[in-house]
Amino acid sequence: MTKHILVVDDDLDIRTIVQAALEADGYKTSLAETGAIALQKFDEVEPDIVILDIVLPDLSGTEICSKIRAKSDVPIIFLSGKSDDIDRIIGLELGADDYLTKPFNPRELVARVKAVLRRSLQTDNLPSDSSISFSCGNLVLNIEEFRVFWEETEITLTKTEFLLLKTLVRHPGKVYSRSELMNGAYDSDVYVSDRTIDSHIRRLRNKLQALGASPIQTIRGVGYKIVKNT
Repeated sequence: MTKHILVVDDDLDIRTIVQAALEADGYKTSLAETGAIALQKFDEVEPDIVILDIVLPDLSGTEICSKIRAKSDVPIIFLSGKSDDIDRIIGLELGADDYLTKPFNPRELVARVKAVLRRSLQTDNLPSDSSISFSCGNLVLNIEEFRVFWEETEITLTKTEFLLLKTLVRHPGKVYSRSELMNGAYDSDVYVSDRTIDSHIRRLRNKLQALGASPIQTIRGVGYKIVKNT
């Protein structure tokens, strides 16, 4: 089934280049030059992935990302003319799955799209342990239904957050390095920085702490572990 990609950028040249590269690789595309149009088209076409510029003439890309995340966990790749690390961190903390800085090679963007879609498909088609529910104290992961609960309250996570948490919960008390967590949440041909892993963990902690839970602990210089929190 052909994947549908929503491309959001106010630069006509970039929209044209990205559309040509994606359609040459067999993807279907829809284009939007403003945030308002992007949100309208998102509801109309229900894309499989969104490529989203951070700087737009009306709404910012981060605002659009937040609005999409409020109703969907569709993969999002940010585009930006800024290379500052803080922009990358903000994007990931809002729920983006990847980040590409302009100018970029269209072939690299297509490769990023394929990698993000593979991760999404990997979660949708869960492995042999998909019937198992993992638990750690009051925290329960239903692998089959891709759902997470703290006591009776459900927590909404992105796919990457879910896979990171699943990795931690499989062996409570075990300290995982950032490389091990990356391997648990990403394809083998995808590399992300330690800072990216830290950003995802920070978002996980924020969501848990909003419910009064703090089961994820930092082991300085090593990585992270999860412990029973009652």
